[in-house]
Amino acid sequence: MPLSVGTDAPAFTVKDTDGNTVSLIDFKGKTIVLYFYPKDDTPGCTKQACSFRDAIEKYKNKNVVILGVSSDNEASHKVFTQKYNLTFPLLADTEQKLIKAYDVDGGGYAKRVTYIIDGNGKIAHVDSSVNTSTHASDILAVLGL
Repeated sequence: MPLSVGTDAPAFTVKDTDGNTVSLIDFKGKTIVLYFYPKDDTPGCTKQACSFRDAIEKYKNKNVVILGVSSDNEASHKVFTQKYNLTFPLLADTEQKLIKAYDVDGGGYAKRVTYIIDGNGKIAHVDSSVNTSTHASDILAVLGL
């Protein structure tokens, strides 16, 4: 069962696609779309990532950060990012700490769940019925953008 709207988003510190350390606190004051997905370079995950890639300017123009999370490692994320020209960070949750903290453990992989976290670190929206083809536009609609 995903975390509830209104609760504090669990803090995290992990590596991103490029090996940079990324923490929740880095985005204080910004809206974050934290989307969990099962595996790099699989059909549904690719559609989902590319939907965000194609809409990234709309998010950036409104100061919204997109972060994808799976249990894949940095090298896998790098290949996936380069293959599909993804322009936002993917977080390498190889120890599945985020997956467990955000209650999206699918038994060794992340369930497909998206959290919108407000600028104060509170969960503002949870989407656990993701349509991979339209996900980015669906989230834009939730954000009123």
